[in-house]
Amino acid sequence: MPLRLDAASPGFATQFRMLVEARRDGDAHVASDVAAIIADVRAHGDAAVVRLTEKLDHVDVSGGTRIGADEIAAARAEVPAETYAALEFAAARIRAFHERQRPVDLDTTDDAGVRAGYRWSPVAAAGLYVPGGRASYPSSVLMNAIPAHVAGVERLVMVTPTPQGGLNPLVLAAAELAGVTEVHRIGGAQAVAALAYGTASIRAVDTIVGPGNAWVAEAKRQLYGVVGIDMVAGPSEIVVVSDANSNPEWVAADLLSQAEHDPVAQSILITDDEAFADAVEAAIGRQLKELATARTARTSWENYGAIILVASLDDAVALLDALAGEHVELMVDDADALFARMRHAGSVFLGRHTPEAAGDYVGGPNHVLPTGRRARFASGLSVTDFMKRTTFLECGAAGLAAIGPAAALLADAEGLPAHAASVRVRLG
Repeated sequence: MPLRLDAASPGFATQFRMLVEARRDGDAHVASDVAAIIADVRAHGDAAVVRLTEKLDHVDVSGGTRIGADEIAAARAEVPAETYAALEFAAARIRAFHERQRPVDLDTTDDAGVRAGYRWSPVAAAGLYVPGGRASYPSSVLMNAIPAHVAGVERLVMVTPTPQGGLNPLVLAAAELAGVTEVHRIGGAQAVAALAYGTASIRAVDTIVGPGNAWVAEAKRQLYGVVGIDMVAGPSEIVVVSDANSNPEWVAADLLSQAEHDPVAQSILITDDEAFADAVEAAIGRQLKELATARTARTSWENYGAIILVASLDDAVALLDALAGEHVELMVDDADALFARMRHAGSVFLGRHTPEAAGDYVGGPNHVLPTGRRARFASGLSVTDFMKRTTFLECGAAGLAAIGPAAALLADAEGLPAHAASVRVRLG
C-alpha cells in the first residue's frame, strides 16, 4: 500500500524527511560495470561496441551501426498518417516554444570606454540517447533534438538500442522530423562512451543528452567533463496538490501516468481533505484493473507512492519545495497563487485541466526535467544546453588607462608580478 502521512501527527517531520531523502536510483555494481565498459570502448572502439551490443542486446552490428536513409524512409512509411500528423503537430509546438528561448548576444561600452559583452554559439555536435528497452518514446526524440536544431547544432547524432534487432518506426520518423543527421543502432553505456570518445565509425560529439536506464545515466555521470551532459536523470516522479473540488478519477489517472513509467517511479498526492484522499486511492484501485501497464504502475504506487494530508494547502508549499519534484500539478482553485510561492520544481502544471501528459507531448515546454530533488539547482532541457557563451573585452588605450592601474595593484596584491607588468607595460 502507498505511504500515508498526516502533517498533524507527531512523527510527521521524521517520516517526511525519510520520504524526501529516500533514493530510488543507483546501484553499487552499476558504477564499476559502467567504468569497465567505458574503458573497453575507449581502448577498442568499434570492436568493443560490436561485442557489447551482441552480448547485451543480442544484435549483430558488425556490418555497421548506422541506420541508412532508406531504412528511415521505410520506417516513416509504416507510421499511420494520423499518427504522423500528431507527431508533426507536436514538433511544431515544441519548436515554436523553444525558438523563444534563443538567447541574445550582448555588446556594451561603459563610461570608461571599455567594450565588453558575450556571444552565444552552438556546440558543433550533439549526441542524443533514445531508449529502446522498456519503451521507445518518439516524444523524447522531439524534446531532445528540436532544441539542438533550434540552437544551430550542425551535427546531431542519435543512438538507440534495438533489442533483438527491432526498430521503432515512430522513433525514426521523429528523428527525421526533428533534424537528426545520423542514427546508430546501439545503446547502453557503450553507446554513450562511443559518442564521448568517438570510434572509427562514430565521430565524437561535444554534448550528450537524453534519458536512459541506470547504466546510461551512470555513463553520462562518469563522462561529464569529456563531454557536456544535460543532466543525470533518475526515475520519473509527480506530485499532485489537490483540494476536494477536483475529480478524484482525474487525479488518480494523473498519478498513474507517472507510475506506469517504471516500477521505481514515484507518485505523491498532497491534499487537505481525508475523504478526497480516500476517493483518489479507491479510484486508483479501479483504474489499475483496466490499465494495460498495471503491473508496473501497481508496483510503483504500492512501493513508492504516498498520500500526504495537510491542514491547509498553504502548508503544501514547504513540502513541495522540499520534494523539488520533476512534475508538479496544482489542481486547486487559484493555482497561480500557489505557484507564485513555490521555488523548486522541474515543471508545474496549473489548474485542473492541465494533465502532465499534455506537457509530455504537445504543450511546448520541454519534458526532459531534473529528478531526484535536483530541481533545487537544475532546470529542464533548453536551447541553451546546446550553446555556450563566450565573453569578450576590448579596452583601447583610453580604456586601459582608466582601469589598468587598479588591475595592476590587485595583481601586486595577489603576488603575480607578471600579471601586473603586462598591464603597466602598456600604460607607459
